[in-house]
Amino acid sequence: MTASPPTAPSSNEPDSRPAHHKDDIPDPRATQLARIYALLRLTLIVTIVVMLIWVVGDVLMVIFAATLVAVILHNLARLVEQRMRMPYWLALSIVVVALIGALTGLIWSSGPEISEQAVKLRTALSEQAHNLRDSMGNSSTGRMILDNLPTTLGGNEQTSGNAGFGSIAGSMTGFVSSAFGAAGTLAVILIAGLYFAISPEIYVNGMLRLIPHPYRKTSRELLLTAGRTLWAWTAGQALDMTVVGLLSFIGLWCIGVPLALALGVVAGMANFIPYIGAFVGAVPAVLIGLSQGTREGVMVLGLYAAIQFFEGNVMAPLIQRHAVKMPPGLTILSQTIFGTILGISGLILASPLTAALLATMDKAMPELDDDERV
Repeated sequence: MTASPPTAPSSNEPDSRPAHHKDDIPDPRATQLARIYALLRLTLIVTIVVMLIWVVGDVLMVIFAATLVAVILHNLARLVEQRMRMPYWLALSIVVVALIGALTGLIWSSGPEISEQAVKLRTALSEQAHNLRDSMGNSSTGRMILDNLPTTLGGNEQTSGNAGFGSIAGSMTGFVSSAFGAAGTLAVILIAGLYFAISPEIYVNGMLRLIPHPYRKTSRELLLTAGRTLWAWTAGQALDMTVVGLLSFIGLWCIGVPLALALGVVAGMANFIPYIGAFVGAVPAVLIGLSQGTREGVMVLGLYAAIQFFEGNVMAPLIQRHAVKMPPGLTILSQTIFGTILGISGLILASPLTAALLATMDKAMPELDDDERV
């Protein structure tokens, strides 16, 4: 008995395969309009964010600085809490009292000397700046440089103030500094940072409540990542500043440069700003060294070059192994952008802000596949 060959389906029988309806085909025009709408929405959001930063940039920098203080106090208190097994509020109280005591002791023991040297340093730098300007004015090249430098840097070029929207933004963003001054702004940062550190969960949970429910878990992870990054960056930078300040003081004292203590403090504090701070901290010492003689000036320049070589090739790799690794090009670019938009406060806080943004982006974005890497 042979099997009959399969018969082809009759044209009258319905086809069991799914039919492709005309409505299932996406409309190219609708797709293009959706992409244009998404692009316009993104552009609007970016524009609003940039305008907010431009208008209330100083306020945002105060909030970020207070957050940075809170992160430092919170993590120090957590260390004390874990080591000594005590309540968090008691550990935070011990940390605050210890920091105030250390600062008071430093001011009591070395404050008069540092203040006296700071006044002398300012006078000496002013004299050196006038001498440098006079010497540059005696040559055609020097006069050309002075004519193209703004008056804020000792040059002859008159820069006009911002008008229109820039003046409005400047008046609104400058209300913190104009109302309180530098000391008042610092006090606001410290007090707000202390309150943030006392009950950080209140403020973090309040922010999370503003985020739609499906995104809260991811936002929580990103906030925790940013906090850990800020703590790691601050701890590493504090160690780096201490080493640079001590090496600068010891080296200048051995060379015989006056005001070595004040210059060491300036070098250490300026190193809070990576790369640019090294140059800022070296300029006063080199000027003071040149006032003592060409030999001393060259020795000071060699000293700071050796310190920065040690910091860049020994200290930085050790710190970045346990803290935050930031590309130098991106660091300098972020300092330029934030410094241009927000002024000196943006320049000072550009590095920790960029470190936090990089960490959150790295956490939020998926890893590249091997075939996608350059």
